[in-house]
Amino acid sequence: MTSFLASLTQVSPIRLRFQLVVFLVTRTIVNTSHRMIYTFRPAIARSLGIDLEAVTFAITARSALGLASPLVGTFGDLRGRKTAMLAGLALFVAGMLLVAIWPSYWSLFVALLLTVLCKMIFDPAMHAYVGDKVVYRQRGLAIAVTEFGWSGAFLLGIPIAGWLIENFGWNRPYLWLALTGMGAMLVVWRSIPADAARPSTRPTLRNGLQDVLTSHAAIAALATAFLINGSNEMINIIYSEWMENAFGLQVVALGIASGIIGVSELAGEGLVAGIVDRLGKRRSVGIGLLLYVLSCMALPLAHNVESALVVLFLFYITFEFTVVSYIPLLTQLVPSARATMIACFVASVSLGRTVGALAGPLVFTLGIGANAAVAAFCTLVGFVLLVRFISEVSEKHESDS
Repeated sequence: MTSFLASLTQVSPIRLRFQLVVFLVTRTIVNTSHRMIYTFRPAIARSLGIDLEAVTFAITARSALGLASPLVGTFGDLRGRKTAMLAGLALFVAGMLLVAIWPSYWSLFVALLLTVLCKMIFDPAMHAYVGDKVVYRQRGLAIAVTEFGWSGAFLLGIPIAGWLIENFGWNRPYLWLALTGMGAMLVVWRSIPADAARPSTRPTLRNGLQDVLTSHAAIAALATAFLINGSNEMINIIYSEWMENAFGLQVVALGIASGIIGVSELAGEGLVAGIVDRLGKRRSVGIGLLLYVLSCMALPLAHNVESALVVLFLFYITFEFTVVSYIPLLTQLVPSARATMIACFVASVSLGRTVGALAGPLVFTLGIGANAAVAAFCTLVGFVLLVRFISEVSEKHESDS
């Protein structure tokens, strides 16, 4: 940590350390809202008197909106990092208050869309800010700290939301999230400096997208993101059905599996924080992809619940390690349009998950081995793209930093 703080740029070590904690807490709050709809979908549907398909439709609409990220997420390049982060959080708070004050299906629908809009604006601006302030050779640790917001939501935010639903009603977590979101917004406003004065030639949406789409390395990175997230969703969408059919322990196995997913995410993020800057970003992503391929191929080898849970742990920890290692690499591919690059990454992730969710059940008619084989093949293609198009760029930036 000492060497990390010594290599920070433009911000004092103590101040940047505090800012990273602010980002971690803020993302835990927003990601809790984003994730809890999956966990509490049946309870929310029963409380509203609607069927599960209606809630699923709202989740699908939220996922589809993620494809617009290249248009929305560039806000951080066009208007500045701080302004974009505050704008995103304002949308989040508005959505949470809407459900807290007017609990209905349509307010929930709007809140889901506003939450993903928040993430589409806040996350690219935050990652771009970290890219601006932390030198590349130490950026893996800084970004890994902010990514703990995913596992934090699962391990801390979701249990709190469940307790509030059980004791006070399905919409009470939204009031809690609105209040904590306001607090996060205030702290971001106070702790993040205003962006430096911009040159007279302001960046434009067209210029930012052009910078990304004319870079072979950036295109390869986006294609790899599409492939590995599609492969992951192909397993996500069917693993519960697989475990039910294969082992007949749906409730017990899936309850344990949900906890394993959270722990594996936490472990994956911790590994990134500890070793990625020493190994190098490209090398870490490459190792992660190959281990992820092996974990995919191990899925059909599971012969009981215990071995299935072990394989699922390996599947999710290798995926999380790969993706979190990938983000600092992305922040340096197109430095002139960092927020735009991350926004395009979000769109690639959304498209990959949409395709994976559609293809997964169809492939599963042939058995878990088919899903595992397709997921492994897609990941291997991503590995080839990484080695072919991104290695020289990442190595150059490692040496420049």
